[in-house]
Amino acid sequence: MRDWIAVLLLTCASLPAFGAAGELRPGLDLGALIGGEAAAGFAVADGPRPFRFPEDHGPHPDYRTEWWYLVAHVEDERGRPYGIQFTLFRQALAPPGADADEGASRWRTRQVWMAHVALSGPDGEHQASERFARGELGLAGVTAAPFAAWLEDWRLAASEEDEMFPLELEARVEDVARPYRVKLSFDQPRGPILQGDRGFSRKSESEGNASYYYSFTRMQAHGHILLDGERYQVTGLGWLDREWSTSVLDAGQTGWDWFALHLDDGRDLKVFQIRRDDGSIDAASAGMLVATDGSTTPLARDDFELQPLRSWEDGDGGSWPVAWRLRIPKAGIDGRVVARHDDQLNRLAVRYWEGQVCLDGPVPGCGFLEMTGYGSE
Repeated sequence: MRDWIAVLLLTCASLPAFGAAGELRPGLDLGALIGGEAAAGFAVADGPRPFRFPEDHGPHPDYRTEWWYLVAHVEDERGRPYGIQFTLFRQALAPPGADADEGASRWRTRQVWMAHVALSGPDGEHQASERFARGELGLAGVTAAPFAAWLEDWRLAASEEDEMFPLELEARVEDVARPYRVKLSFDQPRGPILQGDRGFSRKSESEGNASYYYSFTRMQAHGHILLDGERYQVTGLGWLDREWSTSVLDAGQTGWDWFALHLDDGRDLKVFQIRRDDGSIDAASAGMLVATDGSTTPLARDDFELQPLRSWEDGDGGSWPVAWRLRIPKAGIDGRVVARHDDQLNRLAVRYWEGQVCLDGPVPGCGFLEMTGYGSE
């Protein structure tokens, strides 16, 4: 699950906030953005809608937030694993129809973009980076046809003008201890898989707290990683999520645990649970099981069980579950989901854990886990 509140916090915590017209100004009121009146004028996800492609691969500026999220678990020629993440966020600072003040500076904008790139290597080192840009002058953006999503030279784009796939990811990361470059191609996806109710994904029982959400699963990945002066040819699998929304989660919801797994029997699995501040699991928690032929089986809250088994301390007061028991009786799944490396924490403007995990048991597999809400206050 991708939630827009992370985008807001990333913006406000990392750099001076952008005003509605694009000017930099300090002290943007986060409460005003996430509270009632601030949402006026934006579209709300309030029920199933028809999806249209390629249009829906592109931006939806009538909604406050959306994201393009890609993860891949790959191996080099020696069988050593690498985890790769690329995420591009769009955050609207004013609804459509707000005064554009025509004739003002070309830097004025109602859109802010944020991108994350992360790499986990076989030695256990996890490196995450972020960038921010205004939605003007070509610094960042998304086009539907031909598809391209970029922020400066971090770019995910279709290699053919009239098709979504193959996709190519290119990112050069210099602001880390061990600079690296990733160049990967993704093809033969399964999808689009409409998550939730025909692509309408509820996040709470409150009306309008939802998103529109679809995925491409089991993308075949190949390419190379340049790290420490060495070039590693890699192959594996990728997962691409698309989501857009406006409304916030309920106040009593404290975080989520989101799993995207490629099972060795050829199926794909997504489950997420939303945790409440009283320790319970929200009824909006859900999942989707994707068969080898692309058919789907929705999973309700009562169809699966997630139990934390072991936690990792991040050194700053946060405790993150890095081993879980996952049970889905109707899918024949009962095993442990364990992080390849405990420390896959994205230490960015807002901290969240995003990294490779593998499932054992009668139906093994590997994929990604995202966790929020376990850091120290």
